[in-house]
Amino acid sequence: MTLHTDYALRMLIFLAVRNGRPCTVNDVATAYGLSRNHLIKVAQGLSQLGLVETLRGRAGGISLARPPEEINVGFVVRAMEDDKAMVECLKTDGGACAITSSCRLTGVVREALAAYLSVFDKYHLRDLVRNREALAALLGIASPPESDLVGQPGAAVHEGG
Repeated sequence: MTLHTDYALRMLIFLAVRNGRPCTVNDVATAYGLSRNHLIKVAQGLSQLGLVETLRGRAGGISLARPPEEINVGFVVRAMEDDKAMVECLKTDGGACAITSSCRLTGVVREALAAYLSVFDKYHLRDLVRNREALAALLGIASPPESDLVGQPGAAVHEGG
């Protein structure tokens, strides 16, 4: 997994823990100790996928565009990864490996990649933030009053066990 995908998942977790309250990219960068410039690119990518809303202006920021239960982790990983070619023969141009036409590694790598992605497919963002209070404490996110949560994406998510 690339850092870009890792940062995208971390940003989504941060936004889900905030229960729909907007924040800035700088807030995310500070909480995780990551590059603001890189996170701006991540936010743009997530926005293009329809997962994050961006609001300009003084009261602007970013927030989830969908509830956490509607954001599949496998979808995010596939969408954010530029190149899933783990070996040269899986590159779109076929690569330049001398044994590609007779190699059985290609099938094994495809099977492994499919298994890897299928694990991510089992989970949604909601599953990653079931321990919301612990995450909020670690990320320095204050819990909003319950009244602030009415009508917010993900706000009605009260998971049990």
